[in-house]
Amino acid sequence: MQNKDKEIRDVIILGSGPAGLTAAIYTARANLEPLVIHGAQPGGQLTTTTLVENYPGFAEGIDGPVLMEEMEKQARRFGALFLAGEVTQVKLQKAPFEIYTGDDIYRCRALIIATGASPRLLGLPNEKELYGKGVSVCATCDGFFYRDKEVAVVGGGDTAMEEATFLTRFAKKVHVIHRRDALRASPALQERALANPKIALHWDTVVSAIRGDKQHGLTGVRLKNVANGKEEELPCDGLFVAIGHLPNTTLFTGQVEMEERGYLLTGHGTETNIRGVFAAGDVQDPHFRQAITAAASGCMAAIQTERFLEENQ
Repeated sequence: MQNKDKEIRDVIILGSGPAGLTAAIYTARANLEPLVIHGAQPGGQLTTTTLVENYPGFAEGIDGPVLMEEMEKQARRFGALFLAGEVTQVKLQKAPFEIYTGDDIYRCRALIIATGASPRLLGLPNEKELYGKGVSVCATCDGFFYRDKEVAVVGGGDTAMEEATFLTRFAKKVHVIHRRDALRASPALQERALANPKIALHWDTVVSAIRGDKQHGLTGVRLKNVANGKEEELPCDGLFVAIGHLPNTTLFTGQVEMEERGYLLTGHGTETNIRGVFAAGDVQDPHFRQAITAAASGCMAAIQTERFLEENQ
């Protein structure tokens, strides 16, 4: 094990999505020379998105990977440093905090956690291949592309009902596919969805196959009724998987306080229960999960980090 830092860094940022990169821009402009450690997916979930049309400042939209690339260039311009590596362990019991990547140790006075969340997927062949080409996990992000088309939503909880109802603004038909015979969503969301003439419920049903290819995109799904085993084909243009997200917080178990689903708990902005440790973006946000809200919390985390370091020199 080798300590890569002879000097203890002011701040390390874990994650390079909108939250992490915004935090890097702000802390770099404050002359804190942040070290950003890329995770398994540099750029975060936006790198799997094609056109982003709801991020302010881009009237014609911008490709997700391009947006992340521009954010990283901006952070580098102000002096942020980047390291490609998988963090295997953190020690946050006392400052300086220790971050382990393989055989190397990095130490810092302040830490910004922006490791994001990963959408739960169905685990079917073609699903990842067609991600961004008909398969989506965000109706708010991609619903606009399905105007006057038929789409399917998988799930029966609050998120699924919200996604389905939102999609009715654009799609001509929304098929909700739920593996049980009753929804788990709150009564108000259930009532709204069930009363919507554009929404068709498929009870006791799962998606058993995804149709399509990279060239033509998604063309439909095969449905299987778990009660009687009957299968049928459902032609559709979009498949929205709404079975939840998993925050990338395993590293912090037993050190940073989190709620029952694993999202980091923050108060007074982005402060965690550990002084000097801040959390931004989807890792602490189970509600909005948008690039703009992640970026905003990254800004907050950076400003709070700067103030923390000033007060604790």
